[in-house]
Amino acid sequence: MSLMTFDDLKKILAECAGEDETTGLAADALDTPFTDLGYDSLALLEAAALAGQRFGAELTDDEVTSIVTPREFLDRVNVVPATAA
Repeated sequence: MSLMTFDDLKKILAECAGEDETTGLAADALDTPFTDLGYDSLALLEAAALAGQRFGAELTDDEVTSIVTPREFLDRVNVVPATAA
């Protein structure tokens, strides 16, 4: 499996939140809390499910709800497959 990039996360979040391509996260949003970006826990759970399908990262609900920023999301998604191998 390939590593999930910030662009991959932006696309997944847009799908989960029903945004179009003109909206989304700027590169400086990596360390901004998801709540400040307008994403709730349901959007993150949906994003984690899609990330699991596309990148092989199976995160528990507890893991997902403890993630605060996009950088943490990417770190968790990209570490899980590596540690499972």
